[in-house]
Amino acid sequence: MAQRYGAPAPWRRRAAVIATVVLAVVSGLLVAWAAWTHATPEARSELVGFTVTDEHEVVADVQVQLSDRASGVQCVLRALAEDKSAVGEAVFTPEDSGRLSVPIRTERRATAVEKVGCTADGQKRPR
Repeated sequence: MAQRYGAPAPWRRRAAVIATVVLAVVSGLLVAWAAWTHATPEARSELVGFTVTDEHEVVADVQVQLSDRASGVQCVLRALAEDKSAVGEAVFTPEDSGRLSVPIRTERRATAVEKVGCTADGQKRPR
């Protein structure tokens, strides 16, 4: 076969292997960077619990964690009625990391609180 079509150049196989390895390493680094970026947000929150104080207010306990470089942080909580419709919303700006009690004014009696999440400058998805 080599006499009829000629032998392949020896550098071609080496170049193909090197190109494949470089592409795999670059792809792996890109995936690792994306995973790290999404796993360590600037601001994140956790709904610890809530207390319905009366027909027009519920108080939510929220644990907020902010990174040292977090700026422009805003958090959103939503109060839900028994039929799952939104009856109130609270947007607040935490000063520091820690546990906060956030009052939410409602149109009618709330039966649940939903944590929408916190965002910081450059963080599009609430956490």
